[in-house]
Amino acid sequence: MDREDTERGERGLKAVSVVIPVFNEEQNISPLHRELKAVMEEMGGEYEVIFVDDGSGDGSGDVLRELAQGDERMKVIEFRKNFGQTAAIAAGVEHARGEIIVTMDGDGQNDPRDIPRLLRRLEEGYDVASGWRKKREEPFLRRKFPSIIANKLISLLTRVKLHDYGCTLKAYRRDVLKDVRLYGEMHRFIPAYASWVGARISEMEVTDHPRRYGTSKYGLSRTVSIVLDLITILFLQHYSTKPIRLFGGAGMISLSVGAIAGLFVLYRRVFLGGVWISPMIFISFLFAIMGVMLTLMGLIAEIIIRTYHESQGKPIYVVKSMINFK
Repeated sequence: MDREDTERGERGLKAVSVVIPVFNEEQNISPLHRELKAVMEEMGGEYEVIFVDDGSGDGSGDVLRELAQGDERMKVIEFRKNFGQTAAIAAGVEHARGEIIVTMDGDGQNDPRDIPRLLRRLEEGYDVASGWRKKREEPFLRRKFPSIIANKLISLLTRVKLHDYGCTLKAYRRDVLKDVRLYGEMHRFIPAYASWVGARISEMEVTDHPRRYGTSKYGLSRTVSIVLDLITILFLQHYSTKPIRLFGGAGMISLSVGAIAGLFVLYRRVFLGGVWISPMIFISFLFAIMGVMLTLMGLIAEIIIRTYHESQGKPIYVVKSMINFK
């Protein structure tokens, strides 16, 4: 072990695992692997690169297998079908051996040369170094503007101030991730999870390259999923051990609204000569009750599915094959 590796070990940054989810990125994989390998070898020290093929329908799997044959530090996890980016990151983290885990996208838009800068930020004592794509190479109205709104909303509600929750390029100390369970689109909320258990988080600007090949897999429809997942993590943060405060509170509000509406009908009937039955009251009650019931049913279902997976140790993905894992 040379002096640089010794110093890195003394500062607590030993082996590094880079986790990269891939879905239909056949043309982007080889350039990314080449650039990443050059950066990691220049850094020195122990490292591994874990590509997770999330059920790609193109030739991504063939490219990954071919590259892995010539690089023992490159490992491949292949899913049987598409389970989503969160599941791919969860699989990579679960099988990673490094004390530091770096996540990045497989489309080539994240720059591997930013990884040493993220690691240096961890060396300063932080537990999470989160990338911020300040200058994004994407359409403003379709991608950047919804992202700005979503990031401000997430920062406000989680109280963890970050400019770019959606940037996959992040570096974590392994112990921060050991108790994190990922579902849905939850990978973007890992910094919030980490903050809630006392982790120190730092954000730094990173480079965002234009996509070389292919088209983006993200669209406005994902914003809805993000909002729903945000509701879930807020519930888990505040009410996972005391749900009666949420459900009981919602019930009291519903009863209060019903009481006020009933008193209004009574007042109108007694003092204004109105009728007892009003169609608008039934419609208002119907929509209010349906909204409350559906929201609460969604939260209950979320808790049930988490209990199902975690009590059985059942993963949220199915692995087809694994390459270069020992």
